[in-house]
Amino acid sequence: MRWLELITLLALIEYLAMGLMVGRARDLYKVAAPATIGDPTFERYYRVHHNTLEALIIFIPALWLFALLANRPLAIVLGAIFIIVRAWYARSYIADPASRAPGAIATFAINAILLLGALVGLIVHAL
Repeated sequence: MRWLELITLLALIEYLAMGLMVGRARDLYKVAAPATIGDPTFERYYRVHHNTLEALIIFIPALWLFALLANRPLAIVLGAIFIIVRAWYARSYIADPASRAPGAIATFAINAILLLGALVGLIVHAL
């Protein structure tokens, strides 16, 4: 199976689902577009979606470069963990913003491992 491709698609599907959650929260909490502030619960849904986009900007290219230059099986494992961590982060942040730190730290750590591993892999391949 093409696991790396599946991980990439699942991460994008997760992001799409979060966007749908924002739309649903917009209706539920009566926050008319284009507003991004209003009800605090709506704002949490919005921030989760936006923060996930920020993480994906690093995650997707770093995942592929890490797989290509460093270790494909480890990239797949880290990618699967990333998807789980983002769901955990979303659930935590929406329930209580103060509880978001572990998910945010885990996301950062995964992205840092992927990015630095890809850089090391590139340097090793260049030598």
